[in-house]
Amino acid sequence: MVAIGSGIVTTARLSDIAAQAGVSEATVSRVLNGKAGVSAATRQTVLAALDVLGYERPTRLRQRSAGLIGLITPELGNPIFPALAQVIEQVLSRHGYTPVLCTQTPGGSTEDELVELLVERGVAGIVFVSGLHADSTADHDRYAKLTGRQVPFVLINGYSEKITAPFISPDDRAAMAMAVQHLTELGHQRIGLAVGQRRYVPVLRKIEGFTAALRSVLGYTAEQADELVHHTLFTVEGGHAAAGALLDRGCTAIVCGSDLMALGAIRAVRQRGLSVPGDVSVVGFDDSPLMAFTDPPLTTIRQPVEAMATAAVDALLEEVGGEPAQRGEFMFQPELVVRGSTGAGPQR
Repeated sequence: MVAIGSGIVTTARLSDIAAQAGVSEATVSRVLNGKAGVSAATRQTVLAALDVLGYERPTRLRQRSAGLIGLITPELGNPIFPALAQVIEQVLSRHGYTPVLCTQTPGGSTEDELVELLVERGVAGIVFVSGLHADSTADHDRYAKLTGRQVPFVLINGYSEKITAPFISPDDRAAMAMAVQHLTELGHQRIGLAVGQRRYVPVLRKIEGFTAALRSVLGYTAEQADELVHHTLFTVEGGHAAAGALLDRGCTAIVCGSDLMALGAIRAVRQRGLSVPGDVSVVGFDDSPLMAFTDPPLTTIRQPVEAMATAAVDALLEEVGGEPAQRGEFMFQPELVVRGSTGAGPQR
């Protein structure tokens, strides 16, 4: 028997940990009992296996936190934000830092209030996900003030030339080009875009990529392409409303700015007695968890969440460690994931 925390790990559970770590049960036992004869790398592998399997680390083996890192997200209702937060927290934990998750909710704390709270708690740095830095109409001086307080930060999804910091973004323009190319290859000629408000940088980029693709691939004029863009909310309800408007404009395919919007679009199509993808094709954006299990499984543009989150943490910890990270924007390539919500367009 080997004690872990207040519980006991049986031999059977030792074998589970050993299998997860790819080492012998004797090695696991040595690590858990703090005995010598195990390399640092192997020891870390065993501890990681404990974490993965949900066992609590023995008190003597717990790493003292290297410090707190704040993580501010706009909300958790959209599954892409918890997915990003989870990877960021995992990477921070591997570096010995303790993440502090702050979520903005309607009527709750503002981004500025959350920043003040984190600074008062003495965080070593802050990760912003889709914050005010993504709003082209927001006052970005708040980030200069944060720099003046010697608090390092990194920004995900959004960009402003007025902010001197590392930015991490997916290539929204390329994402829309992929979606349009995929749909035109299936035979669709009338393709709509359901997206959020124009003031947000990721939205502006999606519109640019989408309309440019319609012009180059289908020969649309700028005015004709703009007519097929519908602004709405990044919600199921927003996607439902946008899809109705785009169907009225004769669209046989709809590209959505988020997976949640795509689910709303599918619902709108079905409420008209039409089928997906038989009558209308729908493409999402994010490839958030469970999209492979919707009905039909959603064709979507996958954000490279793990690569983006890892890059964000690496850049931030360089700053925290006194090594200035490269300023400017790091752009990550998205991926088209073809599933069952897209199919052949109408026969000409």
